[in-house]
Amino acid sequence: MKHFARSNGSLSPVTEIQSKAVPHERKPAQPRHIAIIMDGNGRWASKHGLPRAIGHQRGVEAVRRTVRAAIELSVPYLTLYSFSSENWSRPAAEIDDLMGLMKRFIKRDLAELHHAGVKILVIGERTKVDPELMALIDEAVELTRNNTAITLVVAFNYGARAEIAKAARALAVEVAAGRLSPDDINVDRLGAALDTAGIPDPDLLIRTSGEMRISNFLLWQCAYTEFVFLDAFWPEFGRELLEVAIARYCERDRRYGGLTRQSAV
Repeated sequence: MKHFARSNGSLSPVTEIQSKAVPHERKPAQPRHIAIIMDGNGRWASKHGLPRAIGHQRGVEAVRRTVRAAIELSVPYLTLYSFSSENWSRPAAEIDDLMGLMKRFIKRDLAELHHAGVKILVIGERTKVDPELMALIDEAVELTRNNTAITLVVAFNYGARAEIAKAARALAVEVAAGRLSPDDINVDRLGAALDTAGIPDPDLLIRTSGEMRISNFLLWQCAYTEFVFLDAFWPEFGRELLEVAIARYCERDRRYGGLTRQSAV
């Protein structure tokens, strides 16, 4: 997807007046938390006449490049949508391939991630997940719990609606037990009951493959997130495209429902 700030290379008269009135328009700093919907492995494989399994393998390589780039660019939080709760509807053979890739990724890359100071967190449901894979995930989380270079959040067997419903049930249990008043349930209280408690909301969400939806990913957390949609398939992703997305983010003026200095003039 191409992005053009100007249509003809020059500012319109209205923009010129606004620019003179506000010579130092505020722009956002580099995002603190980047979330990515890693989409397009299968379509990349089809484009190159390869099996979908090869697309997923190349997708894992893109994960390695992206985590490395995020560390180099000093991004404190990176969240990757690796497997959604809806992905169980895919063919059994493809699911087996994805689960096998997750196992091999942990076994092969955990030591390197730990050495690089990556703290791994995993959000999502534990149900249906192979016990061997769940044990590897728990091992990765425990080993890296004190690392501080970057927090890598892996959304695995994750669905945002289910996450919000689970948080609501937890608060309902507290109310039923008399430990919490319904009047005390507010935005902060519900947010603290989510899987992402203690993690800042994403500043930037990137989706590859040209699709323009967030597919039940971090619905609560993305209330004021900036979205960047890229035409590239996920196996093509790496530092260059990450920097492109960050540059687009930095061009924007985050208002959070309020007025910018420029629009207030």
